Amino acid sequence: MEPAVKLAIVSCGLFFLTGLLTGLWKYICIARSDNAQAPVYVDVCHRASLMYSFACLVLAKFAELSVWSPAVNFWATLAPIAFFANAVFAYAVHGYLRDTDNQLQKPHVLGRSTIPDTQMVIFMWTLAAAEIGGFAVLLTGAMKGLFTLA
Repeated sequence: MEPAVKLAIVSCGLFFLTGLLTGLWKYICIARSDNAQAPVYVDVCHRASLMYSFACLVLAKFAELSVWSPAVNFWATLAPIAFFANAVFAYAVHGYLRDTDNQLQKPHVLGRSTIPDTQMVIFMWTLAAAEIGGFAVLLTGAMKGLFTLA
């Protein structure tokens, strides 16, 4: 099995487990809440973890079908997964700190601190480039493999 596929499958499992564990965290928050609601980012963390687990299966399949080199496929798979993981971590931090219900609202709150607007904009454009670019590489590699005449 190609390293990119292994990376995506392992990441799928870790994100799914994170989704299950944050689901328990969400339930505990709901059970302890007067209004039967978990903090926004506990809920977001739970849902995103589950969605990213399935997104990793998509990445695994496209990496498997891609005709690009194992190194290209690995880096194209790693790029979105790294940003998926970063997002889940940030959601968990916001959920734990209960510091915001919208991390993109200005000022960008992180605990008792704020993140500079420029830093947030750069991060979001880098995230978009890594996630979209990484998948585009895998998609073109798979399409080339599927539609090239042998």
